Amino acid sequence: LGQAFKVTSQEATKLSLAFSGPPLTSAEDCRKLSEDVQNAILAVATVYYWLPKGQGTTLRKMVRDATTEVVEGMIQLTETILSTPLESLSQDQLISTGGVWEACEQVSNLPRDNQAAVASALAACLGVVKDALEEMEHALVEGQDPYSDIMEDEELGFRGNRDTYWSEADRKLLSSCMGLMKASKACLKKVLGVVKAYGKVDSPEQITQLDDLADIANEISPSVDELALSMYPPMNQLAVRLNAAKLASVLKKVLEITKTSHVCPPSEEGWVQFLTGAVDHNMNKIKNFTQGQL
Repeated sequence: LGQAFKVTSQEATKLSLAFSGPPLTSAEDCRKLSEDVQNAILAVATVYYWLPKGQGTTLRKMVRDATTEVVEGMIQLTETILSTPLESLSQDQLISTGGVWEACEQVSNLPRDNQAAVASALAACLGVVKDALEEMEHALVEGQDPYSDIMEDEELGFRGNRDTYWSEADRKLLSSCMGLMKASKACLKKVLGVVKAYGKVDSPEQITQLDDLADIANEISPSVDELALSMYPPMNQLAVRLNAAKLASVLKKVLEITKTSHVCPPSEEGWVQFLTGAVDHNMNKIKNFTQGQL
């Protein structure tokens, strides 16, 4: 794959240079260039299809995304050349050529097996959850009005609107929701740790277990985002409860799949149990606070 990407990068350079200014490239040279570009792209696609599905769906998806980026980059470069008058190297052509180079260079950062691919996917999810948690913590620290950083509207004047504030009952509920968001971050951090420490790709079963973990963990960040969005005032406590229940269900599934997989030796079962308890504890409090809404 590295070799195929390297050849594609070189073909992009040749193609771009051939159309960087007058004189016009001959029909014969154009045909040769086109053939070389097409062969390079076909080679990239072929090598991707050679990657056995049994090596893991997470790995395969990352390789597919990198391959797609190279193909799309070459299409964009070709279209840019076709739509630009042949006077001198245009800014668009330079950007498109650089885009192909960048896409081709990504091959060196691709994970080498499914363990590395799943660890990379988990790290990306953890980053998103950390950002959502920090944003919500910042909003709570801002005081009573989470919208205080938005500039006043001259026509509306000062916002005396209660819809921009949290009530005392809202704040009690928020505390347990934050507990659930913190449990999400801790869960991803711990799962990432055991995948790095114990993840193996020696058997189809191990590869599949890692894929299952990545698939369910991928549901954490969208669920955290949905919960966070529903926490802003005016707060609909029932919507908050529903989003919290959805996140709690995803987290428990992640912990369950972790516990029954090869990445969780007996020495790691303690934190799985602890986080399962933390999820239940916060969810029960959320249910108690919102009982009157049902």
